Amino acid sequence: MPLQGRSTTGNSGAASAPASRLQRAWLHRGPLAWLLWPLSLLYTALFSLRRRLYRIGWLKAYRVRVPVIVVGNVIAGGAGKTPVVMAVVRHLQARGLSVGVVSRGYGRRTDDCREVLDESDPQDVGDEPALIRRATGAPVFVARRRVEAARALLARHPATQVIVSDDGLQHLALARDVEICVFDDRGVGNGWRLPAGPLREQWPRPCDLVLHSGEHPAFEGGYTATRALAQDAVASDGQRTPLDALAGTPVIALAAIARPEAFFGMLRARGLTLTKTIALPDHFDFGGWQRPSGLEHPLLCTEKDAVKLWRHAPDALAVPLHFAPEPQFFAALDAKLSSLDGSQAA
Repeated sequence: MPLQGRSTTGNSGAASAPASRLQRAWLHRGPLAWLLWPLSLLYTALFSLRRRLYRIGWLKAYRVRVPVIVVGNVIAGGAGKTPVVMAVVRHLQARGLSVGVVSRGYGRRTDDCREVLDESDPQDVGDEPALIRRATGAPVFVARRRVEAARALLARHPATQVIVSDDGLQHLALARDVEICVFDDRGVGNGWRLPAGPLREQWPRPCDLVLHSGEHPAFEGGYTATRALAQDAVASDGQRTPLDALAGTPVIALAAIARPEAFFGMLRARGLTLTKTIALPDHFDFGGWQRPSGLEHPLLCTEKDAVKLWRHAPDALAVPLHFAPEPQFFAALDAKLSSLDGSQAA
């Protein structure tokens, strides 16, 4: 089914077309990748210089007083980091630990350091931090410099025992104790650095844990996870509607994520009839967005989209994603935390 929704968002479809072509080029070493390859050499040199400056101490990495877990990736584009962050936070909370989260808050319209509260506007704090706060209840702070967010979090919540950084694998100014690198089904793509390929840095690289967030890992090694839609869709007032009750009823599906077709495919696999699909750019702010006219069918969206969409379409139903890393992943994470000298998380 074509992504009909692109025509409902002004020039969003046209803006995303070049990005889509580039992402397709990153899967193979074709003509476009070869054309961009010289630029990737410059990117590699600059990145390597920056990392070396941190290594020799010319650029300083700052350490905070509690263990820091960084969840990130080495490829451009979404790889499922936010579900991993939420899974890690819930696991540590289940262990009885007080956990905080820091993030840059990608796509927000503000540029300061601030706490993400239940009533925060996602446009001020970012959609992913707003979702993490709502889904886990953990204190969340956003700032361009994650070390600033970490310090503010500890000042406001001094009982915090562990900080999880949403993204930031390449944000070397914040010293970390555990690195979790997330891959989706793309793996490392064509294996080249930006812009000729999807890699932000070389792979393989030293990393504590590797987690595959997709259904078909592109390479061996690391841990896997299961992904499944929740049994119920959630309304803005908290009421739940079983997905099975929507089977056979035409619905509209909307997703403003890195891979919207993955969400649409999961809905179809649950037996839902998608009369229209609306694929929007990742982190779309929904400013000025209007529901397609003439279609009064139920509107389904992702949890990430719902934190912003509900302000414009309060009748939309969010379909949560249940993301569950294999038990061995959490066992390895616990062992790593326990090995840290003087760690409050041990």
